[in-house]
Amino acid sequence: MLVSRRRFLAGSAVSLTALVAAGRVGAQGSAVTKRTRVIILASGGGPRPRKDRGATAHAVIVDGVLYVVDCGNGVARQLVQAGVSLPSLRHVFVTHHHSDHNADYGNLLWLTWASGLRTRVDTWGPPPLDRMTRLFFEMNAYDIDTRIADEGRPQLVPLIHVHELTQGGEVMHDERVKVTAALVDHPPVVPALAFRFDGPDRSIVFSGDTNKSDNLVRLAKGADVLIHETLWVPGVDRLVARNPNAATLKKHIIDSHTAVEDVGRVAAAAGVKTLVLSHLVPADDPTITDEMWIGAARPHFKGEILVAHDGMEI
Repeated sequence: MLVSRRRFLAGSAVSLTALVAAGRVGAQGSAVTKRTRVIILASGGGPRPRKDRGATAHAVIVDGVLYVVDCGNGVARQLVQAGVSLPSLRHVFVTHHHSDHNADYGNLLWLTWASGLRTRVDTWGPPPLDRMTRLFFEMNAYDIDTRIADEGRPQLVPLIHVHELTQGGEVMHDERVKVTAALVDHPPVVPALAFRFDGPDRSIVFSGDTNKSDNLVRLAKGADVLIHETLWVPGVDRLVARNPNAATLKKHIIDSHTAVEDVGRVAAAAGVKTLVLSHLVPADDPTITDEMWIGAARPHFKGEILVAHDGMEI
């Protein structure tokens, strides 16, 4: 079952729209309870701001508790636009340190606190996540200290607990979800991680940025949903033509991302039920349609294939 912002804005039934936004309408329109919700907050690859696709960010919401995976530019606002309560945040996961995945990591913590957070948040990701966190709070100490004194807010720094990850395996396990990581291949960034969430009613895998990865296939075995970064190779020349560093950029894109055809092969090898093509590269090429993305993956994967759009709930 897929709901996009475009689709429910176009819908005429207000009551159905409300149920859809809450993740409570099943494939046949019947009311269901979905304990594990997944929202594609932003679906574009690359740090350059664009009109229609933000830089990568996802929300996993289990029994009303928020887990964020990647923090591209604007993630706090995207959460609010999706109707998600910022103070419900409990965990943040960063797959790797490229700015389209971590630009608003610190801002998410800071703005969530400014929105009423009073409870612990754990953050997880590769080094130097701890140093990044400390420097961010140091940089913004004036505002933080002022709001504590002037507005009666709790101390922010003691609420944030950072965990650096350098290898695969179980990351954390609480009463709602188990999170497992795998190392993936995204040169020259090392380490780069994929994450799997096993919730009470379904399993979700986020590839992070990677080329075709056997580790990811193993991590995603039997998952309900695989959200995989996706490259349209014929569009790379048009993309890099807009960049003065075209020669080195093209090599990075080809070497460190997964062609859409191979994404289909990964999904088939893992035996997932639904494949979501996301972190699209190029993210704003009007000549590449949803039908083209799906058509390129379809010969290699026979399950459900969706193309991610900002605000889409899966």
